[in-house]
Amino acid sequence: MYVADSRADADPSAGGTTGIARSTARVSAVVAPTVFALGAVSLITDVSSEMVTAVLPLYLVTGLGLSPLGFGLLDGIYNGFSALVRLAGGHLADRGGGRHKWVAGIGYAVSAACKPLLLLAHTLTPIGLILAADRTGKGLRTAPRDALISLSSTPENRGRAFGVHRAMDTAGALLGPLVAFLILRATVDGYDAVFTMSFCVAVVGVLVLVLFVPGGKRTGEREPGGRGSGPGARERTAVEHPQPRPTLRAAFALLARRDLRRITVCALLLGLATVSDSFVYLLLQRRLGVPDRWFALLPVGTAAAFLLLAVPLGRLADRVGRWRVFLAGHGALLTAYALLLTSWHGTALPCAVLLLHGAFYAATDGVLMAAASDSVPEQLRSSGLALVQTGQAAARFVCSLGFGAAWTLWGDRTALMASAVALAVCAVFAFTLRPGRSVLEPVP
Repeated sequence: MYVADSRADADPSAGGTTGIARSTARVSAVVAPTVFALGAVSLITDVSSEMVTAVLPLYLVTGLGLSPLGFGLLDGIYNGFSALVRLAGGHLADRGGGRHKWVAGIGYAVSAACKPLLLLAHTLTPIGLILAADRTGKGLRTAPRDALISLSSTPENRGRAFGVHRAMDTAGALLGPLVAFLILRATVDGYDAVFTMSFCVAVVGVLVLVLFVPGGKRTGEREPGGRGSGPGARERTAVEHPQPRPTLRAAFALLARRDLRRITVCALLLGLATVSDSFVYLLLQRRLGVPDRWFALLPVGTAAAFLLLAVPLGRLADRVGRWRVFLAGHGALLTAYALLLTSWHGTALPCAVLLLHGAFYAATDGVLMAAASDSVPEQLRSSGLALVQTGQAAARFVCSLGFGAAWTLWGDRTALMASAVALAVCAVFAFTLRPGRSVLEPVP
């Protein structure tokens, strides 16, 4: 499940098994147990959610006959509705001082409960409501979960910690479409079977969170230049140093911090030009004439690239600067858009596009949270991360609506070209508006 370090940690003469064991031990030594436990929860939950995500575009467009505009509306709800509740989830987690696990657990449980409801919905309105409820669960859990990861790591290894979590998360994203593909081929009522199995897997994820993720306490961390820590010190609680009770005013006041404000603005602008995964897969299917029965395998390519690159790029971000890696990831996405706009129809096209698509997520998803964590105090960590996530999710909601409307009015090629131009402009602006040295450079 994990990617070995880019540099060999073992003696060159050692056997392959020994080298892998030493590499794994080294990763475990710098990554807290909380991260691995949350990674297991995310892995299982992503198997469930990606089973649905992999078949949903085809189910809605082909099975229910929705137009690109109608699908854009639902896709925008699916990817952006969580923006409305992320701040609430982050604030609730911070106010409790130790509620991160339980707020995240409520979010996981809400999403799990939505899966069987898809069996009953066959029109736009009920499907939209169910997807909105599912994304509400995601919005509640994302900031508290990322806050737990951030609080259980030090600034020096935070990029790697998020990389390990995202790698485990993406292992689930890799397995989900494969499971959906096998179910569709093995059953008559394939979509119903996918939704049912997705619910069962989601319930397992909730149980793992309740039983194995530490909760009720806030972990300590070492500040840059501070003394002492190591894995044991990072896992010690800070109960003996109570923090002031966070408020919504204090959460929004975080935007007065220059670095966090710039990170939030840049994430929002770049999100406005980030075409959703579902549209990317639909574009590939149309370009290459991929049969419907193979459509569920397209997300596997993105997930495989994400899985392979998440840890190496997280480590690279710790070393050379998180913002540089973050912007480079958007460069990979822009290249993927450019390939989709060319006349190239070779069999290597999907491989190249999906590799770049996965590299984009590996260089941006966890890296953005690690960068934002550097600018947020511990007692407001969940709220601060939620601010960044809210801006990005809201922007991607707008992008899904706009891209679906542009596809309906002018065609998929024109819509993608407009998105590529917008992404290039936003990336240049984000480079000029980059945060300060604490985010641009590795932590000493």
